[in-house]
Amino acid sequence: MKGLLSLSSAIDTLNYWIGRAVMWLVLLMVLISAGNAIIRKLFNTSSNAYLEAQWYLFAAVFLLGASYTMLQQGHVKIDVIISRFSRPTQVKIEIFGIIFFLFPLVYFVITEIFPILVQAYKTGEMSENAGGLIRWPVYALVPTGFFLLGLQGISELIKRIGFLKGLCPDPGDVKEVSAEEALAEHIQQQQLAQGQK
Repeated sequence: MKGLLSLSSAIDTLNYWIGRAVMWLVLLMVLISAGNAIIRKLFNTSSNAYLEAQWYLFAAVFLLGASYTMLQQGHVKIDVIISRFSRPTQVKIEIFGIIFFLFPLVYFVITEIFPILVQAYKTGEMSENAGGLIRWPVYALVPTGFFLLGLQGISELIKRIGFLKGLCPDPGDVKEVSAEEALAEHIQQQQLAQGQK
C-alpha cells in the first residue's frame, strides 16, 4: 500500500502543478478578449482567430483544470444525501462513484474522441470560420483532460482505501482556498524562487 500511496502523491503533485499553470490561461484569455475588443472599437476590425483562441483557452482551463478541481475536492457532491452517513460510509460511497461512474466516463470519452482527434489531425481540419484556427489541438485537450481526470481518480481511490485502512488522513479534508488566494500564493512562490536565483 505504501507504493500505491507514493503513486497517489506523485499524481497529486502532477495535477497540482498542471492546475496552477492552467490558472494563468485565464489571464491570457482576458488579455486576448480585451485586446480584441479594443482593436474592434478602435479600428472597426476583428479576427475569428482571436475569438477561437479564447474558446480554446476556455476549453483548456475547463478540461485541464478538472483534475486539479478533483484534487481540491471542488466538484459537486451529493452532500445532502451522504452527509447523513458516517465518514467511513461516505468514503465507501465515494469509492463506488469513482469505480462505477468516473472510470467508465473517462474510458468512454477518451475512446469516443480519439478517432475524431486522429481524423482531424490527418486531414488538418480547420474551423469553418474565415481566419479560424486548426481544430486538432482543441480536440486533443479532451482526451488529455480526461486522462488527467482518470489519473486523479486513481489517486483519490488509493487515498480513500488508505483512509479506510487507517494508513492516511481523510482525503476529504482539504484546506479551502479561493482562486484569488491560490493565484496570489503562486505569484509569491514564483517571486521567492526568482529571488533565490
